[in-house]
Amino acid sequence: MRKNIVAGNWKMNNSLNQTKTLIGDLIVELKGVELVNTRVIIAPSFVNLQEAIKGTENNEIEVVAQNMHYAENGAYTGEVSAEMLSSIGIKTVILGHSERRAYFNETDEILTQKVTAALANNLDVIFCFGEQLEDRESENHFNIVEAQLKNVLFELPTNAFKNIILAYEPVWAIGTGKTASADQAQEMHSFIRKTLSEKYNAELAESVSILYGGSVKPNNAEEIFSKPDVDGGLIGGASLKAKDFSAIVKAI
Repeated sequence: MRKNIVAGNWKMNNSLNQTKTLIGDLIVELKGVELVNTRVIIAPSFVNLQEAIKGTENNEIEVVAQNMHYAENGAYTGEVSAEMLSSIGIKTVILGHSERRAYFNETDEILTQKVTAALANNLDVIFCFGEQLEDRESENHFNIVEAQLKNVLFELPTNAFKNIILAYEPVWAIGTGKTASADQAQEMHSFIRKTLSEKYNAELAESVSILYGGSVKPNNAEEIFSKPDVDGGLIGGASLKAKDFSAIVKAI
């Protein structure tokens, strides 16, 4: 049975003290909440990962990384390797986020190397993908999503998907004022599952958690999460407020 997952991507936000405070507030907000078949994940900045791990000891909140380099080591100033993440207790990394693709020119080729390196180092991967506004308006969104999946993931063996979570990001619905409906989310998630089934098999397709990353908020989370192929959310801005993020967790 696939897991429900609510993952908060903190991006380039929160100092050390703010990180500690937000984690403390989240623990309070989620106290007594029964997380049945549900994972709660936060992704602080690199510099605060170790402190976040300490702050969530003996708690069900998981700490993951926002990114990593594909090389084991070397002259890559400012980068962080899979081994470095593993060495401080990180077990999962977000790869392919739309902002990494847009601002840092991460291509499918680069992401293939990153996913391969993460899995080789026993890290689980939250793999992000999704279409731009022009793709949606030209009705090319299904082709774009299918290509992003195929180009990066479809050379992997079946058993690799035990360590992969998918996160669909309709980039056109993030911070643009445009809104994707719950039905649009379900339509794409159903397509993703069908694509996995055709490439691999139905059993694998049904086992993979697919998160929705299109501006999930407390006021729309329950409707989005009610859809049969939506297994949770990758949350941006709302994850920076303990009450909002905990409300989204409770909605699942």
